[in-house]
Amino acid sequence: MNNQKYIQLNNGVDMPVLGYGVFRVEDGSRLANAVKTAIKIGYRSIDTAQIYGNEASVGQGINEAINEGLVKREELFITSKVWNDGLTYQETLDAYNESLSKMGLDYLDLYLIHWPGEDKYQASWQALETIYNEGKVRAIGVSNFQITHLHQLLNDFEVKPVINQIELHPFLTQAALRNFCADNNIRVEAWSPLMAGELLENPQLKKIAERYNKTIAQIILSWDIQHGIITIPKSVTESRIKENSEIFDFELTKEEVKAIDALNKDKRSGPHPDEFNF
Repeated sequence: MNNQKYIQLNNGVDMPVLGYGVFRVEDGSRLANAVKTAIKIGYRSIDTAQIYGNEASVGQGINEAINEGLVKREELFITSKVWNDGLTYQETLDAYNESLSKMGLDYLDLYLIHWPGEDKYQASWQALETIYNEGKVRAIGVSNFQITHLHQLLNDFEVKPVINQIELHPFLTQAALRNFCADNNIRVEAWSPLMAGELLENPQLKKIAERYNKTIAQIILSWDIQHGIITIPKSVTESRIKENSEIFDFELTKEEVKAIDALNKDKRSGPHPDEFNF
């Protein structure tokens, strides 16, 4: 990977701006090999979650890469998330330890509450603060939180989330939420940055891609990064994993960035956080 770039979180920890996501990838040797391949290509950030059911294979790929001398553990940035069927204080502590056990790791770099749910996240955030204050995780954050949820965390708790991982792509730019996060020094991370492939035939994006001899996926990922958004595309195909990493050798113009911004339709590929049934 050319010139992997990092972004500083509000607690001083540096996080790669480009990561490797494994949402909806089945547990097994194919995923373990894909994780190892991503690390070999140059990815240093890997994002998984308890509900994905694939932490064991992610951990296998990570540990094989470490054991083969491809990377040192401290060079990696590993994220997982607690699911919403276990958001009591103790359940969250147990979920963190279970994730570590499945992945065969001593610590995670980032641990997130996956969804706010029906305002059940307060006890879970308290548990994340405990894990963080005890030095068991390098950073803590949230996923799919709306402004109202973030307000509550900021008002009621001591530790500020470093990240809000949200669905974000050119059809769902989330400007108000991004602005709130920026005002409060919370980094935004995009899940489904390619909208599950739905954007890969868009004619406006295709024109921009042709100017740079790049793919539409590469244009979208560059758009993320130029906005200061951390992004985690998913693929298990080696050529696509490599292609997604080759985005640091060009830069979109301000006009091109604005043109992509203008594609917003407030259109989601996943559920709305306020309507998600748990």
